[in-house]
Amino acid sequence: MRNRGFWKSFEMFESLPGEALDAVADAARARSWAPGEVLFQRGDPGDWLVAIEDGRIRVSLVTQAGKELVLRHAEAGEMLGEIALFDRQPRSADATAVGHVSGFVLSRRDFDRLAARDTAFYEAALTRVSTMLRATTLQLESIALYQLRARVARFLLITLEQLHGADIPEGAGLSLGLSQGELAAVLGATRPKVNKVLQDFRDEGLLAEEAGAWRCDISGLRLEAGGEG
Repeated sequence: MRNRGFWKSFEMFESLPGEALDAVADAARARSWAPGEVLFQRGDPGDWLVAIEDGRIRVSLVTQAGKELVLRHAEAGEMLGEIALFDRQPRSADATAVGHVSGFVLSRRDFDRLAARDTAFYEAALTRVSTMLRATTLQLESIALYQLRARVARFLLITLEQLHGADIPEGAGLSLGLSQGELAAVLGATRPKVNKVLQDFRDEGLLAEEAGAWRCDISGLRLEAGGEG
């Protein structure tokens, strides 16, 4: 169980009144996963979501040849697995703990029970699905229509917006928690090419390494993000 503030921090629940947040907290169950442990695999029943409290989860697809395509990394403060909860379809990707992960699980049965008592839960779910669809569209647009410099800049800005909202402060810091190989997989590029872009950004002052994070030139990154391929 977590307090109202924890659950309200998730977009899907932020509009709910206090009593509804308390009901979510009462229904959710604490869970933890060891490094490398699989939370679920593609094709598994999708009957629960997880609100991540600590750690990072890799979401990926594995081809028949054994090649892994990393779709994204879900961090602390994010929710994972909600789409299958709503459409009642099997999981569409694999989810694996990167390091130790802790969070709170809400089952489909409990969500349906809560929503039957308060339709605000369905409205919140619709808002969440709409936001995810928009994010997916932006990611596909970045891969299909933009050169790699623009894709890297757009990825950094989208990640910063998740932390700060649309009004990102100039000089904002960012610690991705991704290896350059993982970042390359997300961006649909090779690791050497991504490394070259990141080095160029550092040389040009768009990124500055500071205490294990990147200090970002937001104005410069926005200019790069508009570059079409």
